[in-house]
Amino acid sequence: MKSVILFDGVCNLCNASIDFILKRDKKNQFLVGALQEDAGKNLLSKFKVNPEYLDSLVLIEGDQIYFRSTAALKIAKKLPGLWPLFHGFMFLPSGIRDGIYNWIGRNRYRWFGKKNTCRLPTPEEKAKFI
Repeated sequence: MKSVILFDGVCNLCNASIDFILKRDKKNQFLVGALQEDAGKNLLSKFKVNPEYLDSLVLIEGDQIYFRSTAALKIAKKLPGLWPLFHGFMFLPSGIRDGIYNWIGRNRYRWFGKKNTCRLPTPEEKAKFI
């Protein structure tokens, strides 16, 4: 079963992160979707998360849902190369990890910009989007 990554579809940083993941996901372990789209909102509802949630990256693995730094580090663990080494930061308390994550998240539009609409997948990416 593939893991699902939900992201803020209008955030330039989030879109760049998804591009980064998709380029490295040679084993096709991930499906991705925007938090703003119906499919993303429906998945959040299944986990009793407010479907208007936009505060962080979300990772769904089977019947488990992860947010913020935990989601990012679990994704890194599945990428090729040296990226799994970042999973080692899981030893830090989530309050510290998420504090840094939240600081970047609060500033993401100001630092990296924002699109007017969610991105559309390219024809090559369509199979990777929910």
